[in-house]
Amino acid sequence: MNAFKRCSFILGAVFLAALPAALAQPYPNRVIRIIVPFPPGGLNDNVARIVQPFLQEELGQAVIIENRSGASGIVGTDLVAKSPPDGYTVAIVASSHSVSPATSAKLPYDTVQDLTAVSLLVRDPFLFIVGEQVPAKTLAEFVALAKSQPGKLNYSTPGTASQSHFVTELFDERAGIKMTEIPYRGGAPAMLALLSGEAQFAVLSTQLSSPQIAGGKVRALASGGRVRDTHFPNVPTLAESGFPGLEALQWVGMLAPAKTPKDVIAKLNGALQKILSRPDVAEKFTAQGVTAASSSPEEFQTLIETEVKQWLEVSQRTGPPPAQ
Repeated sequence: MNAFKRCSFILGAVFLAALPAALAQPYPNRVIRIIVPFPPGGLNDNVARIVQPFLQEELGQAVIIENRSGASGIVGTDLVAKSPPDGYTVAIVASSHSVSPATSAKLPYDTVQDLTAVSLLVRDPFLFIVGEQVPAKTLAEFVALAKSQPGKLNYSTPGTASQSHFVTELFDERAGIKMTEIPYRGGAPAMLALLSGEAQFAVLSTQLSSPQIAGGKVRALASGGRVRDTHFPNVPTLAESGFPGLEALQWVGMLAPAKTPKDVIAKLNGALQKILSRPDVAEKFTAQGVTAASSSPEEFQTLIETEVKQWLEVSQRTGPPPAQ
């Protein structure tokens, strides 16, 4: 073998030896896409935009946000479910994700099997509220009032088969009362019904409720979290109000395609844990009316699976949602 061939052989061998290492660069080594399955300006989008610059800093790679709205979040979530399971396409979803199997008979993906949890990002306990004309000052007093007038009290919702509707039906069942649902198209009209006296009760978000509570137009009887909401420290939890085991939360979290490697999930989760523990990030979420809340992937997956099962059971009892 002449010198030229010998040199070429050696260089080729060195290249082939180095190739596996070059191909197996540690995650991440390119742009990460966060898919928000709703339009800009909503809670999912706001959470994504708070997290994005810090995640970029922690991972040392560009992180971009893409809004892929449609079909109440199904279009964007389906995109992520069908993306390569490599950690470069993730979704920011809300608790409506776990309601979807109960309201959509033909989802293009399996909520539990086709996506895997990365981390919870924020929690927002629902508030159980009544209009100022209702005399009850506690949840126990309201239950007693409802029992004295079976079927005569109304509750407003942002729509039949919404999470608010399912939560109230579950509360009715646990409390042994029967109220009548008045569905509206969105949370704002549902709040207006409470203000006008058309409805006496509602389970709505803190963002919708806060201004009206501050103005004395509605009264919060209970908060849906396991611990008291820091925004409403004087409002007791459902457990404190006599309903242990009943939780009513909106949440936002990050999901990845199923079969994403565990080390990639761990890398994303670790970065998010650091981000969510930062006081400046907590302040940004507080300004949105929600609370930063990280979790392990396993804890978040368990939450999703528990809620999917719970809302399917509630929907079977309440009947199918109205045709769209």
